[in-house]
Amino acid sequence: MTLRTIDSLGPLAGRRVVVRCDLNVPLQDGIITDDGRVRASVPTLTRLLEQGARVVVISHLGRPAGVPEAKYSLEPVARRLGELLGRPVVFAADTVGEDAAAKVGALGDGEIAVLENLRFNPGETSKDDAERSAFAERLAAFADAVVSDGFGVVHRKQASVYDLERLRPSAAGLLIEAELGVLDRLTERPERPYTVVLGGSKVSDKLGVIAHLLPRVDTLLIGGGMMFTFLAAEGAKVGSSLLEADQLDTVRGYLAEAKARGVELVLPSDAVVASAFSADAEHVVTAADAIEETPFGASGLGLDIGPATAADFAARIRDSKTVFWNGPMGVFELAPFAAGTKAVAEALTEVDGLSVVGGGDSAAAVRQLGFDDAQFGHISTGGGASLEFLEGKKLPGLEVLGWQ
Repeated sequence: MTLRTIDSLGPLAGRRVVVRCDLNVPLQDGIITDDGRVRASVPTLTRLLEQGARVVVISHLGRPAGVPEAKYSLEPVARRLGELLGRPVVFAADTVGEDAAAKVGALGDGEIAVLENLRFNPGETSKDDAERSAFAERLAAFADAVVSDGFGVVHRKQASVYDLERLRPSAAGLLIEAELGVLDRLTERPERPYTVVLGGSKVSDKLGVIAHLLPRVDTLLIGGGMMFTFLAAEGAKVGSSLLEADQLDTVRGYLAEAKARGVELVLPSDAVVASAFSADAEHVVTAADAIEETPFGASGLGLDIGPATAADFAARIRDSKTVFWNGPMGVFELAPFAAGTKAVAEALTEVDGLSVVGGGDSAAAVRQLGFDDAQFGHISTGGGASLEFLEGKKLPGLEVLGWQ
């Protein structure tokens, strides 16, 4: 497999390099609550600036409907990027308009500008090839070369991710290189024992991952909201817990395949069940197959794996040489239902081998629960992109960079 890297672009001093980052960070009242993706962009930007490139950063934030919305402005992100880089970062109040043209035109060697949110322009996410290409052409007017470093969007066929890279010499940044190196180890050459931990809300979000990884793993641990569909597939009554009834037959198929392949597919033995979806709700620990036998009866809601399961999962994780985790074990945002996720995260910090946190809610959880990124082997910046890669799908934002 090949991938064009920054070295393929040749000398960059004095050249305008447009860098597609993924700076889609959570904001609350204009304050960044998790700057992980901004920090992940720093190594590539630093390398380009040190080479004397004139760096133009582009990114999206949130889901604006193709028009400017103040709450989705990248201006606070540009300020944070300047703090992390330790140098001035110019901010343009539009993406391909007069201000962007002026700010890019004024850049000197080793200077950097951030353009306003790509998704303020309908062409960025358009399904119409001509509209998308027209927007990419306007972005390309600012570029002598393009570096794609937004791993979280490489599964999207969007103007800044796919079309722009076809218009100018393009290469992958250091973040994409690192992500692919880790994912290649997970899929093609994992050190064993190899354990995958899956959680999150829905089984349907993880079907492709389960199918692709079952032939490759030794142990598969199932938690989060998706565990209740697995438990129901084995005949348990799950009360009012999250259940995808239309996936029961599919799940039974996975259970049978795991058994046939000798993969240990482990379901929770106990669960934390609550009377309502609230941090103040009454809650109890019960056996995973006895949820409706709690005082809440059929209205009981399973909101976390139980302590026995947490201890079992943690022990299996610590005994592994390769661990990939995607999806919280419970509703970690509510303190009474965060213990399972915290136990899994802590166990990953103790793995004598490669531990990978699969982006999205999992990355948010470890930071919210007080862990440092450096405690893990790798924290992915791309939840959806990581999952699609692990499903074996072709990702347009990688194929355009030469990845086959």
